[in-house]
Amino acid sequence: MSSLFSLFSSPKQRSAQNEEDEDSDSSQNESQEMKGEVHSHLEESIRPYIDLIDTLRSIGIHKDLSLPTVVVIGDQSSGKSSVLEALSGIALPRGSGIVTRCPLELRLKKVTGGVKWKAVLSYRKKRIELVDSSIFASPLNVSGQLRSGKVAHSVYDEKKFEFEDPSEVEERVKAAQNELAGKGVGIRNELITLEIMSPDVCDLTLIDLPGIARVPVKGQPQDIGDQKEETINMVVVPCNTDITTTEALKMAQEVDPEGKRTIAILTKPDLIDKGTEKNILAVVHNKVIPLRKGYIMVKCRGQQQINDEIPLEEAEQMEKDFFQNHDYYRGLLTENRATIKGLAVRLTHILVDHIKKSLPQLDDNVKKMLWDAKNELNECEEGPPQDPKGAKQFLIMILKKFNDRINSLSTGDLIIKENLFVRLREIFKKWNDHLVDTKPSFKNMKEFCQNNRGRELLGFSNYRVFEIVLQSQVATLKKPAFDLLNIIKEIILEQFRDVSNQSFQNYPVLLDITTKKIINIQASQHAKAQERISEQFEMENMIYTQDPIYLKMLNEISHETFSEDQLPIFDTKTKYSEMLQAYYDIVVQRMADQLPMMITLFMLKQTAQFLSTDMLSLLDWANVSELLFDNSDNAKKRKDLQVRLKRLTAAQEALSDFI
Repeated sequence: MSSLFSLFSSPKQRSAQNEEDEDSDSSQNESQEMKGEVHSHLEESIRPYIDLIDTLRSIGIHKDLSLPTVVVIGDQSSGKSSVLEALSGIALPRGSGIVTRCPLELRLKKVTGGVKWKAVLSYRKKRIELVDSSIFASPLNVSGQLRSGKVAHSVYDEKKFEFEDPSEVEERVKAAQNELAGKGVGIRNELITLEIMSPDVCDLTLIDLPGIARVPVKGQPQDIGDQKEETINMVVVPCNTDITTTEALKMAQEVDPEGKRTIAILTKPDLIDKGTEKNILAVVHNKVIPLRKGYIMVKCRGQQQINDEIPLEEAEQMEKDFFQNHDYYRGLLTENRATIKGLAVRLTHILVDHIKKSLPQLDDNVKKMLWDAKNELNECEEGPPQDPKGAKQFLIMILKKFNDRINSLSTGDLIIKENLFVRLREIFKKWNDHLVDTKPSFKNMKEFCQNNRGRELLGFSNYRVFEIVLQSQVATLKKPAFDLLNIIKEIILEQFRDVSNQSFQNYPVLLDITTKKIINIQASQHAKAQERISEQFEMENMIYTQDPIYLKMLNEISHETFSEDQLPIFDTKTKYSEMLQAYYDIVVQRMADQLPMMITLFMLKQTAQFLSTDMLSLLDWANVSELLFDNSDNAKKRKDLQVRLKRLTAAQEALSDFI
C-alpha cells in the first residue's frame, strides 16, 4: 500500500497527510453536530446559501464564473446512479454504457407544510429559426430570378415540466437527454435541471456529469474528461476495483492535485473479495490516496434488489444493517464514514462551507466582470435598444436616414463610389452621339422621290414621300431608346442598392425588405417609362414642329435667308434633302433631351419618391425587433455583452444580501 501511496501522492501530500486526517476528523465532528441541527436551523444556516447558488446558476452566471457546487464523477458502472437515487429518493435512467449524456443539475429541497413530493424538470433547447414574410426583400440571384427572403438565427425554447409522480422522473430525464443530445450515445453540454421538493430529502444541489468512457464511441466528443468543472468533486469509486486505476479519481486529481476539493464515495462494498477488507479500510481512512474531504462508504441497491423493486426506504434500512453486522465496516458508522445518510450530511456541510468561503471572491469577480462588460459595451457600435419603444424610435431614425440618402441621390447631392449624375450624363452623351452619328445624308432624294412618285404630275412635290422618309428614319431609333432605358435602370438600381447596403448592412431582414421594394418599384416605373417612350415615337410619326423653329433650322442648313412667304419657291425635289435634314435635326434635338428627362423622371426621381413613402409603412410592422434583427459580428458581440451585463447585474443584486 505504501508503494501505491507513493505513486499517486506528492511529497507535499505525504507530509500533509496528518493535517488532512485531522481536517477529515474535524469535518466528521462538525458533520455529526450538523446531523442534529441541519433541519432545525435550516432557514438560518443552510438553505439560503444553497438557494443563492441555485439562483446564480439559473441566472446563468456559471457561464462567466465557476460556482461552488458538487459535481458527481464516476466511471461507467461505478454505482453513480445508485448513489444519486439514494440521495434523491428517485429512480434515474439506467442502462449499459454512458447513461447520463447531459449534465444533470439535481436540486434537492427539503420542504414541510403538507407537500408530499413534487418535481420540476427544465432545460433550454436551441433551434434555428427562419424569419420569413411576404413583404421580405428577395435580392436577385445569379440567374436573375427572385429568391425567397429568409434569414436564419438561433433561438432558445425554455422547456419546463412539473409533475408529482416520482415514477415519471426516469422517462422525463431520458426524453430531455434525447432531445438535447439525440438518441444514442452523444454527449452535450446543455444543462438539465431537476428540482425535487420533498420532506424526505436533504438540502443539497449536485451536478451529475456524463459518465467517463475510456475510449469514446461514435457520437461522443474526444475530450469527455475535459468537460468537468473545477469545484467540489464527488468521485464515485466501486470498492471491488483498484482505486488507483479509476479514471474518475485520475480526473479529479488533474483538476485538484492536492485533493482539497475532492470527496470519494466507495460503492459496492458487498462485492469485494474476502481478505481485502483491511485494504479498503486503509483507503477509507485516507492512508492510500489522501483527500482533504475524505472517503465515505455506501451500499446502495444492487441490480437484483432493483429487479425485485425493493423500495429506497427499505434499501436504506438494509444498508444500515449491512454496516452494523459487518466485522470490518461497523466502525465506519460511529466514525460517520458510512451510509447514504452520513453522505448527505457530509455533502451538505461541505457545500455550505465551500459556498461561504467562496462568496467574497465570487462577489469581487462579479463586480470586476460587470465593470469590464460595461466598458466593452460602451466601445461597441450603437445598436437598437432592447425595449419596444426604444427599438421603434431607432427604426424611425434609420428609416429617416435612408430616405434622406435616397432623396439626396435623386437630386445629385450624395456620392456613392461615384456621382450618379456623372454616370448618367456620360450615358446620355453617348445617346446624343448616337443620334448625331446615325443622321442620314438625304443626298439621294431625287432617285428616292422618283421611285416613290405618286399620282402627281411632273414638277409637283409629294408630301407623303417626305413623311415616309422621316418616319422610317425615326423608327431606327426606337430600339436604341429602349436600350438606353435599360442601361439607366441598371445604373440607378445599383446605386439604390448601394444606399440600402450602406444604411442596413447590419440588418439583413430590413435590407431584404428594402431591396424587394426597390425591385418592385423599379419594375413598375420601367413599364411606365417604356410606355411613354413608345408614345414619344408615335408622336414623332406625326411630323410636326413650329414654323419658326423649322424655318430657323432650314436657314442654318441652306445657308440662305428665307421668310415664310418665300418658302413655296423652295419646295422642289432638288431641295428635299435640305428640308429633310432640317426637320431631322429638330427630331434629334428633341430626342436628345426628352428621353433622358423622361427616363430620369420615371426611373430616378419618381422611384425615389415612391420608395421613401413606401418605407414609412414599415413603421406599422408588428414585430420591430424582427426588422432590426442584426446578425453581424459586432451585433453578436453587443448582444452577448447585453445579456452578460444583465446576468452579472442580477448576480450582484443576489450576492449583495450575503456580503
